[in-house]
Amino acid sequence: MSQWLYTGLVALVGLERLAELVVAKRNLESSLSRGGREYSFGHYPAMVALHTGLLAGCVLEVWLADRTFVPGLGWPMLALVLAGQALRWWCIRTLGPQWNTRIVVVPGLRRVEGGPYRWFSHPNYVAVVIEGLALPLVHSAWITAIAFTALNALLLSVRIHAENLALREVYA
Repeated sequence: MSQWLYTGLVALVGLERLAELVVAKRNLESSLSRGGREYSFGHYPAMVALHTGLLAGCVLEVWLADRTFVPGLGWPMLALVLAGQALRWWCIRTLGPQWNTRIVVVPGLRRVEGGPYRWFSHPNYVAVVIEGLALPLVHSAWITAIAFTALNALLLSVRIHAENLALREVYA
């Protein structure tokens, strides 16, 4: 896979993220209009910066460090990227109007326990972890993979704790 093709892949992931934001904005407005409450907004800007940094880091490392495509690593990582995307959109579809990039809970709605949520409490974060490791490694951007994975682990510890508190408050 050429550097140009990889850059196109990262751009497609970026477009997918923009599509997520459109869905999230629509769902946020709908949730707030139904009495939803947003929890723990403070970490959200860091999350946006980190995810933007992932995409930028992938492209910059491949071009500036002249990373090569290693088929034995790249193709399996591409398969993981695609699996992560499929899992993410399964989560979005399962949660429907309750899905959001922010932590918003609407009182009176039932907690979703179907789809991937019957096996994991936070399957969307499984998709994020997979993508954050695999997308850079498609084209051997190992520094980006390590940096994102480490920073994302810290962020997810805050995020999951905040989400669990919000869910306990509403569904207790």
